[in-house]
Amino acid sequence: MSVFHYQNNILHIESMSTRVLALDYGTPLYVYSRQAIEQAWHGYADTLGDRGLVCYAVKANSNLAVLNILARLGSGFDIVSIGELERVLAAGGQADRVVFSGVAKQADDLKRALQVGIRCFNVESLAELRVLNTVAGSMDLQAPVSIRVNPDVDAKTHPYISTGLKHNKFGIDITEAEKVYHEADRLPHIRVVGVDCHIGSQITTLEPFMDALDRLLQLVDRLADQGIVLEHLDVGGGIGVQYQESDTVPALSDYVSQILAKIGKRPQQLILEPGRSIVAKAGAFLTKVVYLKETADHHFAIVDGGMNDLIRPALYQAWQEIKPVKQRFGESVRWDIVGPICETADFLGHDRLLTLQQGDVVAVMDSGAYGFVMSSNYNARNRAAELVIDGDQVHVARRRETIKDQMALETILKS
Repeated sequence: MSVFHYQNNILHIESMSTRVLALDYGTPLYVYSRQAIEQAWHGYADTLGDRGLVCYAVKANSNLAVLNILARLGSGFDIVSIGELERVLAAGGQADRVVFSGVAKQADDLKRALQVGIRCFNVESLAELRVLNTVAGSMDLQAPVSIRVNPDVDAKTHPYISTGLKHNKFGIDITEAEKVYHEADRLPHIRVVGVDCHIGSQITTLEPFMDALDRLLQLVDRLADQGIVLEHLDVGGGIGVQYQESDTVPALSDYVSQILAKIGKRPQQLILEPGRSIVAKAGAFLTKVVYLKETADHHFAIVDGGMNDLIRPALYQAWQEIKPVKQRFGESVRWDIVGPICETADFLGHDRLLTLQQGDVVAVMDSGAYGFVMSSNYNARNRAAELVIDGDQVHVARRRETIKDQMALETILKS
């Protein structure tokens, strides 16, 4: 059951009126439900049981309060930068539950991760492996390594978030993987512990996952025959999110049960890296209608939130449901919901049937993932505030940015 619901014609998140939140904290505004985040995480963790570890993909939403909710649950974390590592640690996450992905880890990043004792590096190239061996050697350590394998599987998702095809920049070609494993096994400051595979985000069928897993398990078995026995299998991200009613998304229980069935009696621990499916439906983006503008061809609802705040519609042509915070009963009109940015791409939704008045607030649903975390100061706009709602309690997870904040790191010429 969704934590978003109408009560007396006002959209609520848990026990809080989003209308009151918009009035008290201003717009544009991100609101997240603690209950929804916890429920989504438990969906994975409880299904896996003691067979595996859930490592939340921090890139989906890296707010400290969100990470703290997950750290309190005992979650692991999948990171792709040293900044994400520091956020996890600041939020109370355990370093030995962190897996470090990403194609461009630099020597200082590797050193810091080794210092704090992360669980594993997901190595994405032979060059990275050799640099990691050198860095670990300079610290008289062995670095725990999982090779990220690119299985050349078409996830049939948006090309910008597809990561498992041979022309993508991610991972090591599966046909080269055995050779890389053998080099890793010979390096004195590398300890081979696992294999990693991530084929993309927002995948809504199980076939690509299972195809990639079949190829992965063949590699695992060949390596075992050659004396390289892995400790874990990291099969990448979670299932996609149902953004529209017409979207069909597999049941989480089917996803996990099919993975476990294929692994069978193999001894490896299973690692999953869900991000979007943990936080997307926990969040909404609230934005106020500044003006209603009608032309011969279109009805525009111009709102105070733009593509700098929520870029998914402009970047991915993504569709997210838009709901009125206050339900009005009368003639509905098809509106283009557009923002204040000086770009034609600045829209949150096209052709939405709504009953609106100037000053109304609308909620762009399912905005907990890849919302604020991808926002910017384009057009010198302040970034939105973020709230975490816990029943009838409000936690300001990030205050609204100010112009002074924006300019704090900049200086003018002295002469």
